[in-house]
Amino acid sequence: MSVVRKGARATTVKVLSYVVLSLVAVVIVFPFVVAFSNSFKRADDIQRYPPSLVPRGPATREDPATGAQQDLYRFPDAEGEWAVVENGVSVSILADPDDPARTVTVLADAVEATGEKVVIDGEEKSLYLVEVDGQTVEWFRVRSTTGGLFESTDDPSVRRAALVLDATKVEEFAPRFANYGDVFNGKQLSRSLTNTAFVTILVVAGQVFTSILGGYAFARLRFKGRNALFLVYLGSVMIPFVVLIIPLYQFMVKLGWVDNLVALIVPFIFTAYGTFLMRQFFINIPEEIEEAALLDGASRWTILWRIFVPLARPAIATLCTFGFLYAWNSFVWPLVIINSGNKENLVLSLALSTLGGRGADSPSLVFAGVMIAMSAPVLVFLLAQRYFVENQATSGMK
Repeated sequence: MSVVRKGARATTVKVLSYVVLSLVAVVIVFPFVVAFSNSFKRADDIQRYPPSLVPRGPATREDPATGAQQDLYRFPDAEGEWAVVENGVSVSILADPDDPARTVTVLADAVEATGEKVVIDGEEKSLYLVEVDGQTVEWFRVRSTTGGLFESTDDPSVRRAALVLDATKVEEFAPRFANYGDVFNGKQLSRSLTNTAFVTILVVAGQVFTSILGGYAFARLRFKGRNALFLVYLGSVMIPFVVLIIPLYQFMVKLGWVDNLVALIVPFIFTAYGTFLMRQFFINIPEEIEEAALLDGASRWTILWRIFVPLARPAIATLCTFGFLYAWNSFVWPLVIINSGNKENLVLSLALSTLGGRGADSPSLVFAGVMIAMSAPVLVFLLAQRYFVENQATSGMK
């Protein structure tokens, strides 16, 4: 009996865990879904209330006579869809003297004054002849205004005058893929994307190369003061980057690298975190493998690149992932060292910042730029996820 209770309790805990994790996942993923949806919307579609995740746009038809696109509408008192064939026409709104709530909208020149009057709520109103439901009746005019002439899409011979406010615009699923083209071409995001990819690739490659060399040296080479030097090097991780901005900027000025992409690459190809990560992984590799290679006549260089590096693929993948995210999303240092007016050397973070400021009237373009910036880090993480998880799972094993 106790075994059954424990099994039921374990099942309940597992179900609750999955429910909680699913809710957390929905909360985390939902903003990304909204951003992805908004990147395909029009500006007016983003600002609609209530909001919708599905990109929608006005349904249209091609005018048989001119070939122009016409918006489609629906009326509560008529079936089918109606197209506006003429805007800005003069219309009259007339009401039934016996039931003033009952009204009809017709073209202004389609009514004829009878010369008679009727008193409505203590006010005299002129009566006009108008055709309602196939009958000619005498109704009074409520007001004259400007409306539109609508044509039935089912029967083009059937037309009606109405106010556009009385109709409901027909909408359909209409993603606007041109947003991405506008961002690349009109907002010059392609250049900044190329610069960011170039800087990121060189930074990641430099970090992997220097971290492998430094990690192997601190893990396998024995020299005086090795541990003390490693602690000093590792301690640099605790120095906030904002403390280094001014001296680093002065150093770039002396080298003549200000407003140049090289200033975004060289200072960051050395990383204490990467050296620490590779050192910890190399330490866990059995010394017997290295000793056997040395007995076979292999050099240190051969041992490192032919034995240690292939075994360290999970650690390298982890380092590449973190290095890529840092270099790709870097904002403060590019903002300091790259002039915002230098469009040739702008990186993606600066371009998105400029786009967010200037594109207030085009939020869909801002969301499209955000999705472009997000796609590369997400893709890199998905590709390196297997190695990343493997590294986390084996990091505590001897």
